Amino acid sequence: MSIQPVVKVTALQQGYGQKIVLSDIDLSLNRGQILALIGPSGAGKTTLIRSIMGMIRPQSGQVLVFNQPVPDRLLLARIGFMAQTDALYESLTGAENLTFFAKMQGVKQTQMTEQLRYAAHVVDLQSALDQSVRTYSGGMKRRLSLAIALISKPPLLILDEPTIGIDPELRRKIWHELHRLASDQGVAIILTTHVMADAEEADVLMMIRNGNAIAQGTPDQLKANYHTDSIEAVFLAAGRQQDAR
Repeated sequence: MSIQPVVKVTALQQGYGQKIVLSDIDLSLNRGQILALIGPSGAGKTTLIRSIMGMIRPQSGQVLVFNQPVPDRLLLARIGFMAQTDALYESLTGAENLTFFAKMQGVKQTQMTEQLRYAAHVVDLQSALDQSVRTYSGGMKRRLSLAIALISKPPLLILDEPTIGIDPELRRKIWHELHRLASDQGVAIILTTHVMADAEEADVLMMIRNGNAIAQGTPDQLKANYHTDSIEAVFLAAGRQQDAR
């Protein structure tokens, strides 16, 4: 019996009006895999994330999450989502934000304290939980948004630019936890980034440029295919190939 992918995107085209934002995108993500979507701003990464979340219907093609076509409101309870823009209640404290979103995600009251402590520890916000979010720096708000995505321990994590505004030491700690979630608990993780150091951490990469997937594979496979020693060089070489077509 074959194992169904957590996320399966087939021949996806997405656009707004006459403008094509994504063209012929195919990807498959299994349990325990980390996929990084790489590309410059405006490449289509966030549109692909929004399509997988079911926020926008496919213009053509298909998106399956847990083998169900999106949009499907019931699927959202199984997805931890961190958006590119922080959506927080600034009049509440960090702990109050975490508690509110944990309840929205179905965390039981008996597990609330443990889950809140866990999520705050991963992003190193324990000492600031009683502060109003309006006093947080931009980096602290990003960390709180990531904690909200983690708090229900979902089987699928979708993180849009999660390391922006985060210092290198904390970034290393967050990546340690993402790898642990993937390897120990089988969590499937999708993240967008334009930070090449983040791309090197992923199991699988999809490079997106002008709405097209210009390269896809493991970091080692891509470096071997393009005869380079860095992911940045792969992206530049793949872009040149696209331009030459």
